[in-house]
Amino acid sequence: MFHQYFFPFTEGFRRADPSMASVEEAAGYDVCAVLVELVQGEGGVLPLDREFVHELARLCAERDWLFLVDEVQTGVGRTGSLFAFQQYGVQPDACSFAKGIAGGLPMGGFLVNEKCRSVLTAGTHASTFGGNPVSAAAACAVLDVLDDDAIAQVAEKGNYIRSKIEEMALPCLGRTRGLGLMIGVEVAEGYSNKDLCARLNRAGLLSLTAGPGLRFLPPLTITKEEMDKGLAILKSTLS
Repeated sequence: MFHQYFFPFTEGFRRADPSMASVEEAAGYDVCAVLVELVQGEGGVLPLDREFVHELARLCAERDWLFLVDEVQTGVGRTGSLFAFQQYGVQPDACSFAKGIAGGLPMGGFLVNEKCRSVLTAGTHASTFGGNPVSAAAACAVLDVLDDDAIAQVAEKGNYIRSKIEEMALPCLGRTRGLGLMIGVEVAEGYSNKDLCARLNRAGLLSLTAGPGLRFLPPLTITKEEMDKGLAILKSTLS
């Protein structure tokens, strides 16, 4: 079951666990769309089961629900593909993305398919700060850097970091999980993820808490030397 600290709080949403039985129980005659985060970030870096995602996409198609994917944290190369839904082999009706697209500058985007064309006609989806030239230039630069080779290396780097963390067998840490450079690490019972996170940050290794565990989101351009330096800090600080 996914961590429940974060859940849809906007009026009109109903929450379901990542199982078809839970989705069916939460569904009703008034459902028009399903919104998923393929890798739950804040709750603990928890990837959805591939079979469940396929079954959910099929259910949405059968009932004419929109299949919506939140890629604000997982998109723009973070998981080892331009968008995480590509690794799951599904085609959402709409996909939101932000954060990485402009290298830290404020920018977000919304991808939609033909099913939504008649809804999002010209002038119906606007933005007060849309078309910011500085952010747009940054986004173009990001996409120039993130070619196919760079994105393919993201998966390799993530596998390297996860394998090295697990090889350390630190008493305070458990298994790792995630996709690409979106890495979650379990914290063993009796330890505080907030305390471990604070210790790592003080030592010079930036980390985040995620649900009951830790989360690492290194730059997609991180080098082998930088990864090894961060791993050395992790080992020396938490041993």
